[in-house]
Amino acid sequence: MSVDQIGRMSEEQVGQMSEEQVGQMFAGMNEIIRAGEEMRRLRAEMIQAFAGAGWTQDRLARLAGMSQPAVSKQVAKERTDGAVDTSLDQHDTPWLEGRLWGLAEEISEALDDSAHCSRLVHVLARGRKRFTEQNVDALRRLMEQDLREHATEAAFPAYRVVYDAIARGLDVRSTARTDEGPAGSASARRTLACQIQRVRLRGDI
Repeated sequence: MSVDQIGRMSEEQVGQMSEEQVGQMFAGMNEIIRAGEEMRRLRAEMIQAFAGAGWTQDRLARLAGMSQPAVSKQVAKERTDGAVDTSLDQHDTPWLEGRLWGLAEEISEALDDSAHCSRLVHVLARGRKRFTEQNVDALRRLMEQDLREHATEAAFPAYRVVYDAIARGLDVRSTARTDEGPAGSASARRTLACQIQRVRLRGDI
């Protein structure tokens, strides 16, 4: 049930809604709110990261669709919070999962969405499935199949090297049974790592 539909209901109809209906309504709203907060946090982290890499505030403002003063405020915040680490060599689970996600998207795009991993990575990216251990393992199996079948195609040898490094990191984290890592929400770190991995694979920075 949408917010517009609820707005057209009478007080009596609203009062007759079941607890399950109301719970579903609030759950949907909360999901949107959380996603919005995480995207704002991610945008701030990415602004800080690219500013630290030498991108100008004017350029970042144009690309992010923000005012230059708003970007300047985010960059100034970095000076008090500490610079965001954008190196790929980080070993907490969300960061490694983000790198895996970024690589899977590159593989899918390289194969025009015909890759074995395409469907699952798109579902994960849209939030229809979560980055659980089971879903990550399933994504890895599909990516390994793609890497085997296209081993001789352009870029795929490089993809294999990146995949092997990520897989080793994930296996070590699984053995250690801990997700401790740098501060920041897991989803924000995962998304930031995904974007940085894709940019690095393309050699843009």
